[in-house]
Amino acid sequence: MTEATTQEQPFRRLRYFHGQLITARDFQREQEYFREKLKLRMRCLLGYGVVCGLFVEPAPPGDEKEKTEHQAKVRITAGLGVDCDGNEVLVSGGCAIDLAGALHETERTGGTTVWVGVEYRECAVEPTRTVFNSACADTSDCDHGYTEESYVVRVTTKTPPKDERCDTCCTRCEHKVLWLARIDDVDFGKPVRADRIHLNVRRFFGRHVPTVITGINWRHGHTYTVNEAKELLGTQKNSGGLVVEFSDDVRVDSLRRGVVEVQVIEGGAGRNADTWYMGGRFEEPTEKDGEFTRRFRYRQTTRETLQDGDRVLVTVRAAFILDRCCRPVDGTHVGGRVPFTGQVKAEAETETETETETGHHPEPEPVGCLVPPSGIGPWTSGTGAGGDVFESWFFITEERS
Repeated sequence: MTEATTQEQPFRRLRYFHGQLITARDFQREQEYFREKLKLRMRCLLGYGVVCGLFVEPAPPGDEKEKTEHQAKVRITAGLGVDCDGNEVLVSGGCAIDLAGALHETERTGGTTVWVGVEYRECAVEPTRTVFNSACADTSDCDHGYTEESYVVRVTTKTPPKDERCDTCCTRCEHKVLWLARIDDVDFGKPVRADRIHLNVRRFFGRHVPTVITGINWRHGHTYTVNEAKELLGTQKNSGGLVVEFSDDVRVDSLRRGVVEVQVIEGGAGRNADTWYMGGRFEEPTEKDGEFTRRFRYRQTTRETLQDGDRVLVTVRAAFILDRCCRPVDGTHVGGRVPFTGQVKAEAETETETETETGHHPEPEPVGCLVPPSGIGPWTSGTGAGGDVFESWFFITEERS
């Protein structure tokens, strides 16, 4: 009978006894014991990622005397993160970074897209004179008395690797940099523009990153004419259909009948109104497209006719759509703000807010809460809880004059 083995050393706690000789090595190992325990609990119970702050923004212009040939500078605001090993990365007062100066010399002639991140670092500080040397003379006359927990800024032109692990608890990570932003079209001789900084590369703090819905090809709450709706739903064209896009891979075999449902609520007043379900099916992906996909297209397969005043309700049961790690898609349509990724005819874009004969007013564009509570856009579905139902709707009107 063989015993199970592991690559990791088992935890060993210092055991005190009377007459024991304790050296600096014993105290160091006792510190390591508690630190490794804390990091293990952080990884397994809470996860890792950006806890708060750590936003990347253009650095404010400096004095004329401080200007150099490298004008592309950004600032990382104060904040806290936890790397995938469980180390806390604290940026207490913010810092400014010269992008060109922070790049490795082998990357300074590379691309114009750079990634900015922070990495945990320890360094010995406060030199202290020893009282005496050990018998083996393994200490010098002067040694550092403290270890300072700090960070170092990383800047690269190489696309950072993605953490593909489904379980971040019992497996150690290989890439410990917390990436905070991607900056496109960097001109190292000019200031960085705010619209070039993309913060959606950040990993929000948690045990795993949920797969969410990132885009749909219809405008939530919009009013379409009958013909526009037919084209959108694919009533008469096989190339049409409702398209939903995801932030990561989802399993094709979880896109089954009943996951998507299109319900039509007829216009009318009181008991005169009726509802019916529109037949449809998945046109994309197909079984030949592989095991995973990041989008699907659901097309109407029946010939029912939409009429003026109808409301089309689209329901996606996200709890039944599984991602690569067999977790449910986080599908709550918070605020109806999932971005529109399709195309709308010019006549639909310029419609006026005049009341139709049915008494319906076109849905006004939102003016508040333009970015999610995290401050990082664009909006996606999800609240972090996973699963739930994605709901959206649009209205039908007669042909526009």
